Amino acid sequence: MKIELFMRKFSADLIYTLEGKAIPRGILITDDNGRILNVTEEKVAFDPNIERYKGVIVPGFINAHCHLELSHLHQKIKQKTGLINFIKEVIFTRNSSEKEIIAAMEKQDQAMWDAGIVAVGDISNQTISADLKSKSEIRYHTFIEMLGFDANKAKEILADAIIKKDAFQTPVSITVHAPYSISKELVKQLKDYCKGFDNKITIHNQECDEEDELYKTRSGPFLQFYKDLNINTETFTSQSKSSLQAILPFMPKNQNILLVHNTYTCLKDVYFTKRFEKNIYWCFCPNANLYIEDKLPAYEFFKHSELPITIGTDSLASNHTLSILDEMKILQKNILNLPLNELLKWACINGAKFLGFDADLGSIAVGKKPGLNLLTDLDHGLIGENTKITKLI
Repeated sequence: MKIELFMRKFSADLIYTLEGKAIPRGILITDDNGRILNVTEEKVAFDPNIERYKGVIVPGFINAHCHLELSHLHQKIKQKTGLINFIKEVIFTRNSSEKEIIAAMEKQDQAMWDAGIVAVGDISNQTISADLKSKSEIRYHTFIEMLGFDANKAKEILADAIIKKDAFQTPVSITVHAPYSISKELVKQLKDYCKGFDNKITIHNQECDEEDELYKTRSGPFLQFYKDLNINTETFTSQSKSSLQAILPFMPKNQNILLVHNTYTCLKDVYFTKRFEKNIYWCFCPNANLYIEDKLPAYEFFKHSELPITIGTDSLASNHTLSILDEMKILQKNILNLPLNELLKWACINGAKFLGFDADLGSIAVGKKPGLNLLTDLDHGLIGENTKITKLI
């Protein structure tokens, strides 16, 4: 018995494959599972089976940095109070019933899928999201996040993270939270742990000015923050350098490393990354930066790094939506001369490469199953305030 393969054909004003130049009025052919069978520049005027759209077709989006566990904190944390106050509020507000947390995560998992997101790099401090991720349409890579400022507890913290990792059936690795919440000994433990196998790393970087103040002079508001939370700081000494310059040399060479937020990263720090043969990626979460610190990174500095850039949403504790398009709108508005093709690379293929999903996701090419999004209402060919997204596949 012969089984006929169901195919769909798509065309739009432009198709951004991210494998080359955008194709005007090209044609995409997929199978019934969304896998790309053909991409052609051929113009077919009278084929009634072609789904024709005004706008541009792009691959599915990659959310490189998210905290799905915090979805239940939507609209519960005050805006623009600074990172230290934000952290305190999250600590004292995040506890809720398992039922409420799971319901909020399920709602946002579906919302991300509907908003054209096909993969997520998700930070987890617990194992509560493991079951959802194994059933989701979205491909997740979970980062079990370690926190611990006391160097004497580094081995204990790593052992706990390894136990949590075993609860996940989807891709997972162990990472550290941020320079202000970890010891050098914990970074060294992580480096030793992931020798010989793939363990992608993500770290919140220079999200507030006080972080660099702590590392340069062992002073500033973080000391009172530690005192308030009864955190032992005896093993921490000042480095006379920025947090990035203090931590990065201890990171492993052969792992993908995502530096997230970078709100206060200076040009000297950007150039510092060039000293190392490490697989470093930047990640911007502009709406979270505005929500917490009311400040955006100096984006022009990152043109000098030549490192790939990705986009994340952070959490609903620090954002209004988990929408990559909403992040793109802020980036397009605040970065001069940023071509749409380049911005789409940040939103798609770069994140897929960081997460190791690029064999299937991130660009439109024969054999891939990247998801297809339609962007409409562009502003002179760029993302604008009124740009909308429709998920085609």
